[in-house]
Amino acid sequence: MERNILAVGDVVAPAGVKYCKAALPRLRRELSVDFCVVNGENAAVLGMLPAQAEELLSAGADVITMGNHTWGRRELVPYLERSREVLRPANLPQQQPGRGWGVFETPFGDVAVIDLIGRCGMDYTPDNPFQLVERILRKIQTKLILVELHAEATSEKLAMGRMLDGQVSAVWGTHTHVPTADTMILPQGTGYVTDLGMTGPRDSVLGIRPELSIRRFRGDLPNRYEPAPGPCKLEACLFTIDDATGRCTAVRRVDIHG
Repeated sequence: MERNILAVGDVVAPAGVKYCKAALPRLRRELSVDFCVVNGENAAVLGMLPAQAEELLSAGADVITMGNHTWGRRELVPYLERSREVLRPANLPQQQPGRGWGVFETPFGDVAVIDLIGRCGMDYTPDNPFQLVERILRKIQTKLILVELHAEATSEKLAMGRMLDGQVSAVWGTHTHVPTADTMILPQGTGYVTDLGMTGPRDSVLGIRPELSIRRFRGDLPNRYEPAPGPCKLEACLFTIDDATGRCTAVRRVDIHG
């Protein structure tokens, strides 16, 4: 039987949390979503608060993934230790709190979710995600496997998708907050998109007030980033997976602009 998997792009700022909370239940109904993964690492602009995680989970997220701002709000640390539904990148140092992948029970069988972070163009040096994901996959028995790569470089995300083609159900990228138009099913049946985009302030630069980004790029005295005001948007992709084979049969963008 086919299952619909919704992957929602980086939720930015409290306004993005509010918009996702309002839109996600309707999306789940209208698209007959069976499982939903939401990236929440920018919910508090840099990081996510436990209360925001609870809001996203109550709205319909089955799993929340994180990225390079995982530790932006240290209030999340004890929450990560007790929450199975919030994943930080698996290739962060193992002494850091939380877990980077999990197998989640659903009415239609187990779903595995792996959260990874890229290394190209980033500000730190996590473990090699390409080697680590191979070790993780040896531990997973279920057919329905979802992989997120939170990365700057499109080439790194494309390489991950191609490497995992036929081994997992879907691979998607996050982090750049800009949606890509390359939804595809790879030759061996893995659904793919380079970047989901973002959920949050529409009239912005990656969710931030445009004038603040402009000042930084001009070389002016920088200001602390603030989320942009105004209407929001939600950017996501819907993957249709055959739960008997784990192969993706369809993938399409699901974008809402408020």
